[in-house]
Amino acid sequence: MLNKRHLPSITALQCFEAVTRHLSFTRAAEELNLTQSAVSKQVAQLEELLQHLLFRRVRRRLQMTPAGDLYLVEVRKILSQVEMSTHYLRSYGGETEVLRVSTPSTFGARWLVPRLKGWRLRHPSIHLDLCNEQEADDLLQGRSDLAFYFGQASRPGTECLKLFGEELVPVCAPGSLPDTPFTDPTQLTDLVLLQNASRPQAWHDWFDSQGYHTEHSYHGPRFETFYMCIRAAQVGCGVALLPRFLVEEELAEGKLVIPWQHAMPSSDAYYLAYPEHAAEVPKVRDFVKWMLAQIDSPA
Repeated sequence: MLNKRHLPSITALQCFEAVTRHLSFTRAAEELNLTQSAVSKQVAQLEELLQHLLFRRVRRRLQMTPAGDLYLVEVRKILSQVEMSTHYLRSYGGETEVLRVSTPSTFGARWLVPRLKGWRLRHPSIHLDLCNEQEADDLLQGRSDLAFYFGQASRPGTECLKLFGEELVPVCAPGSLPDTPFTDPTQLTDLVLLQNASRPQAWHDWFDSQGYHTEHSYHGPRFETFYMCIRAAQVGCGVALLPRFLVEEELAEGKLVIPWQHAMPSSDAYYLAYPEHAAEVPKVRDFVKWMLAQIDSPA
């Protein structure tokens, strides 16, 4: 870790960033309500710390050096993050608590978000912060208070509540279907099998559950999320194997159809997890109670 003496001040970074926009120490000083000499001194100290020149004068005009261009990208990220974090904290009242919840992206958008309607009115002092970045130790490291996940109830140090299972069905756009109905499921490979990166075995298992095998079960474009698979199927890129509950809306509206009527239950399920030591934390307990009440709600 850098010694504190090797870390630039926020003032120095602000001065540098302002000078890069105006290419003038005088105008940067006016913007920051500082003297020209103060801004010049901050930039000089920054250059000394970095051991690189950030600006040079060419025919009495200020120009950025390659090192300055490179450093500017990072400085703007830092200042932007500081600004966002400050606004983030100022947006809460003194009694407001933040509840950080991680969720798979498509599950969050399709199932979770509709079931949060009314939460704010019922719990005005608990601010939800949802994200879709999931690491195995997020809960135990304190980066999340609760986490929705798909898998097995086997996360050490956490309480895992089973929400529901799923069944996988093939779906495609109506226009992708041939005029002649399929006579066996392997004919779906003619439509292009859309693959999901998180379920590489899915098509193989789906065919196998019916006693069929095809060398094409792993072939086809691969997408990171279910949402990408849904959109790809909807625009006619091929046939996707998806949890039925994630595409109920498209099926009801006729935007997607099921080309072969076989639903394969998954051996895993969706869970809501939280650290064992947080079981009696009021904001966690309130959210768990809310979610369990939403399981059978139509949304």
